[in-house]
Amino acid sequence: MKKILTRFSVVFTAIVLGLTLVYLLAFLGDKSSGPAENFLKSLNQSVFEWEEEYILKNKSQTRAQRLEWLSASLRNKDSLQQLDQFLLGAYDNQVDISFQPIIDLEDSLRTTFSLLHIYTAWGSKKEQRFPIEKVRTIAALGSIPMITWEPWLNDFTGGENEGIAANQDPNKGGLKRIIEGKYDAYLSQWAEDAKNSGVTIFLRLGHEMNDPYRYPWGPQNNRPEDFIAAWKHVVSLFRSAKAENVIWVWAPHLAYGELNSFYPGSEWVDWISTGTLNYGTVAPWSQWWSFEDIFGKHYPELSLYKKPILIAEFGSLAVGGNRANWYAQALRNFKTNYPLVKSLIIFHHGNDNSTTYQSLDWKISSDPVVLDSIRPLIQLIQK
Repeated sequence: MKKILTRFSVVFTAIVLGLTLVYLLAFLGDKSSGPAENFLKSLNQSVFEWEEEYILKNKSQTRAQRLEWLSASLRNKDSLQQLDQFLLGAYDNQVDISFQPIIDLEDSLRTTFSLLHIYTAWGSKKEQRFPIEKVRTIAALGSIPMITWEPWLNDFTGGENEGIAANQDPNKGGLKRIIEGKYDAYLSQWAEDAKNSGVTIFLRLGHEMNDPYRYPWGPQNNRPEDFIAAWKHVVSLFRSAKAENVIWVWAPHLAYGELNSFYPGSEWVDWISTGTLNYGTVAPWSQWWSFEDIFGKHYPELSLYKKPILIAEFGSLAVGGNRANWYAQALRNFKTNYPLVKSLIIFHHGNDNSTTYQSLDWKISSDPVVLDSIRPLIQLIQK
């Protein structure tokens, strides 16, 4: 009972501090630049460190100890090439508040995630700078951070979009502006911050670039050759900054094909990634697809690139079928069926409205049937 009360008080205090930080930022607005901003950033970092110390590390065996086998790769990306272990990871939409949901999911599956996935967009907002606090927290927990980095060019409010008419969307043809160097100051700062983090980072840049519907960096606004040139431009800036700790993850959408048209080339890509999400019958455009339908039938094509493969978004909704069976069928004999897949990240989002007008719940932590179907198979994959 005492441990429960202690944990509750720590969580409550962290929440209060977090809300105080949000209100202070909102109140100060642009005035938060300079000393005030530095103070608030320091307070934010203190909240993360406090959470890490009293909530996440206060266990009989810390995560970092359980992930000791990963420690060399956390500081040297080249050692991943000699790593035999499978990299299991997770994304949870609540990590902006606390990493506790990730720990709870680990406990439910009786495992420890070696990769933790976060998302951030390009832009001028403070939260669109390099996420150093989260990266450091993930590394302190013993895991490797993976960042999906989305080039939403309309989020810039400085001189980056100078010369664009007020009624013109900067995202239309925006990849050419990247190639021309309009965003180099922002990109160079990101490269410097990534290098100074001192840890291995998977950077998934401009994912699903061949999807002509969803993201503005897709072919509805840009030519495939513009994507390739923009990719090379960004990677070149990071290489010039000596950000050699970054693993570049190229992530096409398998359903739309034309992969080769968007591939920057072997020397510009380290890992290949894709999402594997079964939306079931939640929308008119979707139906119950198996893992084999979504990923398996495309695996031979992906294997031709001779790169390690990472499934960055793995999950199924419960609408339209038996999702416990979906997960079981996907994970059974996984390493034998897909030997080039070296990592899989569970998509654990409880309020996803990025694809449909309704909010979708991908979480499995409260579904004991799904957990029971996944747990033994995950343990096999990680052996």
